[in-house]
Amino acid sequence: MPTDRGQAGPTISEVAAEAGVGRATAARTLGGYGYVSPELRARVLAAAEKLGYRANALARSMSTGVSHTLGVIVADIGNPFFAGLLRGVSDTSRARGFDVIVLSTYENLQAEVAATDVLIDKRVDGVIVASAALGRDQVAHLRAAIDRGIPVVLVDRAVPSLDLDSVVIDNRDAARQAVEVLIAAGHRRIGFVWGPPVPEPPATRRELLTAASRNLWTDGERLRGYLDALDDAHIPFDPQLVMVGPKTEERVVTEVGRMLALPDRVTAVFCSETDGMTGSLRALRRAGLSYPEDVALIGFDDSAWAAVMEPPLTMIAQPVHELGAKAAEVLLDILAGAEPAREMHTLRSRLIERASVAPPRTSASAPPASASAPPASAAAPRAGDAAVRP
Repeated sequence: MPTDRGQAGPTISEVAAEAGVGRATAARTLGGYGYVSPELRARVLAAAEKLGYRANALARSMSTGVSHTLGVIVADIGNPFFAGLLRGVSDTSRARGFDVIVLSTYENLQAEVAATDVLIDKRVDGVIVASAALGRDQVAHLRAAIDRGIPVVLVDRAVPSLDLDSVVIDNRDAARQAVEVLIAAGHRRIGFVWGPPVPEPPATRRELLTAASRNLWTDGERLRGYLDALDDAHIPFDPQLVMVGPKTEERVVTEVGRMLALPDRVTAVFCSETDGMTGSLRALRRAGLSYPEDVALIGFDDSAWAAVMEPPLTMIAQPVHELGAKAAEVLLDILAGAEPAREMHTLRSRLIERASVAPPRTSASAPPASASAPPASAAAPRAGDAAVRP
C-alpha cells in the first residue's frame, strides 16, 4: 500500500529502507543509471511498487542527462493528418520506453520558437518538428536545440537550409500522378488550389516558382508536381488557373469562383490541402455546378468523409501513421548512438480513384452534345469500387 504522506509520496530513502538496501542503490535503480545486481534491482522495484513510489522525471533527467522524453512540434493537433502522425510517433516511442510531449503552433513561426524553448527547458532527449520555417534566417531556434545536444528530426516538410534527417512523403510525385489522371480524362484547363500567398497570379512559370518559395516546402513540392504533369503533356501554363492569396477556405471559394468565371473556364481542379477541397466544393455549389459532370476534382489527404460523399471523391492518401513512426524511429536510433544520416527519408502515398473525375464536356459552358449520351460519371467507380494507385 502507498505510504500515507499526503501528496508528497514516498522518498527514495523510504524505498531503500523497505528494500533493505542503501539509498545509493535505490537511486541507481529508480534513476536508471549505473550498475545494480539483478537481485537488488528486483527488491528495489518491488519496494517501490509496494509504496507507490513515482520517480520525478525532471530530477532524474538532471542527474542522468536522460529524460526518456521526446518533444513533438506540429502545426495543429486537431488536424486529422497530424493526429495520425502523432499516433505513429507515440506508438513507436512508447514501445522503446519514451514518453512524448506535444506542442501545436498553427503554422506560426513565433509559436514554434516558443515551443522549442519549452522543450529545451523540459530537457527532452530529442525533437521531431513539422517546421513552419522557410529560410536560413528562420531556423535559429532549431540550431539552438542542436547546439545543446538535442537531436532534431524534421517531419512532413523539409527545411533546405538545415542539414538534418527529414521524413516526408513524395509530394511532388503524388501531385504529378493526380494531375496526370485529370489529363488522361481529357482535361486541359486544370486549376491548382492552395498556391503561393501573393496578391496576384504570377505572370510566368519562373515567377510562380519564385513565389512558391514563400510557401511551406510541402506546398511548393505539390505545385512543382502540378507543373511537371502539364509539361509532360505539353499543356501551356496559365497563371489564371493557380490560386493565390491567403491560405483559407474562404479564399479558395473566391479563387475557384474566379476560375469558373473565366471565358475559357476551369474544367478540373487539383486541391493540395483538405481546406482546398472543401472550399472548391462550396465554390461549385455557389456557381450551381456539380462534380464530376461540370468540374472534375482530386484532393490531398484522404479521409472517411471523402469516401462517403456523393459521388465519392478521388483523393491522395498519405501514410500518416508510418510518417510519424518513421520519424520517431530515426530520432530514437540517433539517441541510441546511430550516426545521423542527414538524409530525406521519403514514403510513398496512394492515389485512391473513386468517382469525382470524368471527361470534360465538349464546351465548358454547354451541356453534353448528345442528349442520348450517358452521363460523364456513368462509368466511374462507386465508393465501394475505389481503385488504388501506389
